[in-house]
Amino acid sequence: MSGPAAKSAGTTEPKAAAASASPWRLAIEEFFASPVAVVGLVLLLGVVIIAVFAPWISPQNPYDLAQIDIMDGRQPPGTQSMEGLTFWLGSDDQGRDMLSAIFYGLRISLAVGVVSALVALALGTVMGMVAAFFGGWVDSLIMRIVDIQLSFPAILIALILIAVLGQGVDKVVIALITVQWAYYARTVRGTALVERRREYIEAATCLALSRPRILFRHLLPNCLPPLIVVATVQVAGAIALEATLSFLGLGLPITEPSLGLLIANGFEYLLSGKYWISFFPGIALLVTIVAINLVGDQLRDILNPRLKK
Repeated sequence: MSGPAAKSAGTTEPKAAAASASPWRLAIEEFFASPVAVVGLVLLLGVVIIAVFAPWISPQNPYDLAQIDIMDGRQPPGTQSMEGLTFWLGSDDQGRDMLSAIFYGLRISLAVGVVSALVALALGTVMGMVAAFFGGWVDSLIMRIVDIQLSFPAILIALILIAVLGQGVDKVVIALITVQWAYYARTVRGTALVERRREYIEAATCLALSRPRILFRHLLPNCLPPLIVVATVQVAGAIALEATLSFLGLGLPITEPSLGLLIANGFEYLLSGKYWISFFPGIALLVTIVAINLVGDQLRDILNPRLKK
């Protein structure tokens, strides 16, 4: 075959191949086509690896009293401890290696942010789908609760809950879940209201399928794309909010330090020139949040092309 027919066949083959490709494969290819998204993913993977393997890659356990010496307190970056350990990022007022403290702080910050976001995601998803599917007074009740909660600043609600519940990892997680679930509920409700009017939901209802099966087998998968975007934003927001609470002394206790608490520990020494105690944990917190947001922005563009600039 030659001539125009061959040219037309050659031009239609790539289109046919693109059309036959799976949506997930196309989404992955589009994600890795963005240099910014790749940089964010690399940074995020690096942060996660450091947090997971912190006990094995840290020069010391900064919260083991047998490994620290107060005489090594507030040493500048590059100095050595009395035992020969090099403080590459300096030490804090207790003689703890800042590099090790940051590695351990990342574990707490990421764990609190991810766990609270996942639980809030599950709770908000259920509440949003129930509100959209049943409608009526159920929808009005759930949405009024969501409206009331979203009318107050998240930091204010978290401060009130921490003041009532007290300090601790579990208390901070409960406060963050309470703050976040309403965002997921409103997002899911908006998507589910559109989906429940489609033919496949009407067909499932006519087949007398159980309501839980309709909700979680048919309705939930079509609500996932916007949820993924919201989840990435909320993980970064939860990490930042926990750091704020810990910086104010209302978050995690000193025995379970996060990046926010590490920043707070060195805040009083900034004016005396001991910048490294707060500066390096602040950089670690900034890199973590920026990496999550970069990945989330690209996921938003892929899952909802209408939001692209």
